[in-house]
Amino acid sequence: MAVQTGICSISEYERPKMASFYPYADNGGSVVAIAGEDYAVLGSDTRLSSGFSIYTRDQSKLFQLSNTTVLGCSGCWCDTLTLTRVLEARIQMYLHEHHKPMSTPAVAQMLSTMLYYKRFFPYYISNILAGLDEEGKGCVYSYDPIGHCERSMFRAGGSAGALLQPLLDNQIGFKNMENVTPEPIPLDKAIAILKDVFISAAERDIYTGDSIFINVITKDGVKEEKFNLRRD
Repeated sequence: MAVQTGICSISEYERPKMASFYPYADNGGSVVAIAGEDYAVLGSDTRLSSGFSIYTRDQSKLFQLSNTTVLGCSGCWCDTLTLTRVLEARIQMYLHEHHKPMSTPAVAQMLSTMLYYKRFFPYYISNILAGLDEEGKGCVYSYDPIGHCERSMFRAGGSAGALLQPLLDNQIGFKNMENVTPEPIPLDKAIAILKDVFISAAERDIYTGDSIFINVITKDGVKEEKFNLRRD
């Protein structure tokens, strides 16, 4: 079939065609971090999926960078592997050059710089960094895709971040409550809240589920724990 245009005809097979290109994939997952006076707790679910397909039910999204720093990532898994590989290499370079591990605030600043460097083709990841600062106090750093960094005491991110953050605001931050003064919560309560918010997320988000890995960061190092969620 040909289309007549003036004195020449153009076949429909010769017309320009639009080809879409989308380089990112969202593999789901959620990350939650809570900081206290002398600890930080970071948890992530273990489901790695795409759409309605589950690739694995046992993939940790937590990356221990030092004895006082852990990074949680969710989103595009290939971007996660690339970012963490480069980040770990830079931390090792710092260790060999300065003969001491990089502090959590320094890692947070370096990660912000790395994300901003890729601002024109950003990593499709939700990053949350947790650990202890130079004074031994817990700290949590959250990021947007191009590197804006904010320090806080609790943060949720990932596919269920919008569901989890209001619950943290209520249970830990006591937002919009009268005659209530926010106080640091003990470690056991922080872990209990972390488990509760993930149970809630697994009920409402198909990209979050199966189980969660929890890293508890104290002056004694990083302790790992696993907690099972629903698997459907």
